[in-house]
Amino acid sequence: MRQYKIAFIGLGSIGKRHFNNVYTFLEERGDCYEIDLYRSNLLHELPQEIVEKAHQQILYEEPVAEGLVYDVVFITNPTSMHYDTIRKFIGHSKSFFIEKPIFDSTDVDESILDSLKGIPAYVACPLRYNPVLQYVKNHIDYSKAIAVRAISSSYLPDWRPGQDYRKCYSAHREMGGGVGIDLIHEWDYLTHFFGMPSKVFSIQAQISSLEINSDDIAIYIAKTKTATIELHLDYFGRKTLRSLDLFLPEETIHCDIAEGTIHYLKEEKEIVLNAERNSFQLAEIKHFFNIIDGKIENDSDVRHAYQVLKLTRGII
Repeated sequence: MRQYKIAFIGLGSIGKRHFNNVYTFLEERGDCYEIDLYRSNLLHELPQEIVEKAHQQILYEEPVAEGLVYDVVFITNPTSMHYDTIRKFIGHSKSFFIEKPIFDSTDVDESILDSLKGIPAYVACPLRYNPVLQYVKNHIDYSKAIAVRAISSSYLPDWRPGQDYRKCYSAHREMGGGVGIDLIHEWDYLTHFFGMPSKVFSIQAQISSLEINSDDIAIYIAKTKTATIELHLDYFGRKTLRSLDLFLPEETIHCDIAEGTIHYLKEEKEIVLNAERNSFQLAEIKHFFNIIDGKIENDSDVRHAYQVLKLTRGII
């Protein structure tokens, strides 16, 4: 049994999801914990079930108490605040879990990455733990792929039911929105499997009738040591598509991430998997705690995350 002192910075929808998964995981393990919530506005009410599980709520703008050191700080506030939040809590945490993307811009002082050396600083990449991609990782020799094609297409107004899509950060370039950075998951798993490309070309623009000023399409063509990559991302597809096609010398495999299926097209074989969203986000929380407990290496550190961020901008 371990004792953890934890802080959550930001309790939006993703922050609440991570909070509940951390609570569930630590309860199942029988660990002891205290969780502080740092919030931009204490007058905004949280669900009672979260308040009851937390130790205390603290106004974010207040300085961190002198001598206070957390075992983990979860940075789940808006992406545009990540840089300043990391700066604020360096020296006050033994490890970090940073919601993706690491920053909203590549125009930052990169010395912040050096300041995180020596401590586990993990950047979220939950799609890696999706059962379809786990199947690819464990059951397909993807290193033999000579060509790869991926797509993530969906309709931004449907992303957050009950919210006006025009008011969310995704719709605003100045808030870190834009489909290339919003769907950074794709470049994360592609580089996780195939490594960083040596060449990349991209088209990024706002072309639909959506009332946004951020890019709603991003198309990339890239070359790694072993394969070509085509990637299509958009905010305007009216039917959700999220898939990966692997072109192998002896087979073509269609991996439908949205539907949770694997299709071997030549062999005409189908595999159906559980693709329930929270199952793989909970798997990531377990993976993260294995990292900070020293059981496994950090496989999504800040340097890799920053390289992936640059890649979304078409920069190698």
